[in-house]
Amino acid sequence: MLKLRCMRVFVPLNIVRYKSTKPAVKVIENLSQRSLLRVSGNETSSFLQGLITNDMRHLQEGAASMYTMFLNTKGRVLYDSILYRTKDTDVFYIECDSRALTALQKHLKMYKVRRKIDIDDLTGQMKIWALFDPNKLKTEATNLNDTKKIKLEGQIFPCNSLKNISGQSASSEVVDNISIYPDPRFIELGFRILTNSATESSDIITRVDQDTVENMAGESRYRAFRYRLGVGEGCDDLPPGKALPLESNCDYLHGVSFHKGCYIGQELTARTHHTGVIRKRLMPITLNAVPPEPLEYDLNIWDTTQKSVGKLKGHEKQYGLGLMRIVEALVAESLQVSSFNAQISKPFWWPQETSKDRVNVVRND
Repeated sequence: MLKLRCMRVFVPLNIVRYKSTKPAVKVIENLSQRSLLRVSGNETSSFLQGLITNDMRHLQEGAASMYTMFLNTKGRVLYDSILYRTKDTDVFYIECDSRALTALQKHLKMYKVRRKIDIDDLTGQMKIWALFDPNKLKTEATNLNDTKKIKLEGQIFPCNSLKNISGQSASSEVVDNISIYPDPRFIELGFRILTNSATESSDIITRVDQDTVENMAGESRYRAFRYRLGVGEGCDDLPPGKALPLESNCDYLHGVSFHKGCYIGQELTARTHHTGVIRKRLMPITLNAVPPEPLEYDLNIWDTTQKSVGKLKGHEKQYGLGLMRIVEALVAESLQVSSFNAQISKPFWWPQETSKDRVNVVRND
């Protein structure tokens, strides 16, 4: 049996099993469209604190990874990221879309000034993997037949005020140089795994979880899986300089702190937070058939009155992601995208409103 080498005070995870006889249900997929930067130096934590929406103190207090966003000065999303704590003090990995890696590195160097911080591109040196169970999808909490009861229009919940819905330990684990991190957004997204560039999926399956199958080459099951859950990721779903962090569910995904102090782009996010309501959010949308050709980005999503209630942000086969007007989309009798009928749902992982949280919907017809 392999000997586990845990990172410092990290508590072992429960995914490592050997000689299991259960049928393979989980999938391992190399996220070739995601890359890593390594940021190191004595001032790294305070440096990143002034650039990201989340609070570096989560990592300092023991969290292994953290979801966050980098914003521009107007409060728009530049890069969605996952930050990873490593076994080395003052050394962090930043995961982002590969197409944004050079721009993010330049962004960090621009604000580094005279700080003694190294920012290294790990492209070609490390791989990022997703380990997930595509069948582990809960029914969304608000049934479409109950839309008459909807009074909450996307209330904002600070990440540190939410009950921990992840259901997982905040710890990480290392197995033969394979670093395993629970996805910091929520439990159904599974795990992120960081390895060196020579590691293959079979190495991970052998050492981590034998109840796993490798994803077919050229097929993004993980993207379809994310869309079914209603989670946006990368430049396609969150176009740099256009998306807003709260409309992108950054708060619901534990990616923004409203108590940490100043950071670039904070003003608009804080002002929206103080209104208490946001009317548009990314939501999962399912088409009634698989389009023969990819649908255009930002296609209107129409209700039965031919009123646009959202925009299509991407799709993988019949599963898509839409930036939706929450109430209008949920109360619509039916929806249409191009020539396809569509269904929208409220993600189960959104915080559930209580009578104390409810707000009246104000319509501006």
